Amino acid sequence: MPDPGKQSPTRKTAVVYRMVMPTHVCPYGIKALHLLKRAGYEVEDHHLATREQTDAFKAKHGVATTPQIFVGDVRVGGHDDLRRFLGKRVADPKATSYRPVIALFSATALMALAASYAVTGNVVTLLTAEWFIGFSMVVLALLKLQNLESFATMFLNYDLLARRWVPYGYLYPFAEGLAGVLMISGALPWLSVPVALFIATIGAVSVFKAVYIDRRELKCACVGGSSNVPLGFVSLTENLMMIAMAVWMALAAAGLATAAVHTLP
Repeated sequence: MPDPGKQSPTRKTAVVYRMVMPTHVCPYGIKALHLLKRAGYEVEDHHLATREQTDAFKAKHGVATTPQIFVGDVRVGGHDDLRRFLGKRVADPKATSYRPVIALFSATALMALAASYAVTGNVVTLLTAEWFIGFSMVVLALLKLQNLESFATMFLNYDLLARRWVPYGYLYPFAEGLAGVLMISGALPWLSVPVALFIATIGAVSVFKAVYIDRRELKCACVGGSSNVPLGFVSLTENLMMIAMAVWMALAAAGLATAAVHTLP
């Protein structure tokens, strides 16, 4: 692989061929330009303005995709090849990652802190913990609903109830979202508590069996059917959080009911 630093001690030049059409501008071409300019290259930017030009360019150079980047007399290749050429990391789309989960729970934690401060004037309160779980449930449900078919299919890999009754995989995100909204509002605990307990208990048992008993290596459907999050601790924690929230709300509701009885004449 050529070294971009050896092209010239004072001047580095590159040529980019990318699609710039009235109905389509290649995003990877724009990213390639950005990378080259940040690396200190003077870029000669060639636009492929029609499909015919693009096809002719591909045939001439024997390539299947654009953009194509040239540094000196060397064809570097496409966007990912350019990243490697510049010594930058290239993400593997199939690699497992906890980044979506970290981002999700970080965002919902900040939302809970902000909501608690807005309502009570204090950042950390009991409501902060309750809202964190409720917000997390709603956001997780929304991610699943982005592609319900994909989620339901991935869910079938490990959920015990969905394997016996396929429609449950399609109903799950709606139940999770409904329970989360009701828990945030504190309304209808007689509905939110049983729903959360039901789906979370089945989920926890299913994950524990698949990962810790059967020792299967699966992807978690918890953040949607297209995620690369490994099934295991994260999904189990999600379900245990729901169980804890449901139990807490049930105890709180029971306490309120007892207090109300004691205040009766």
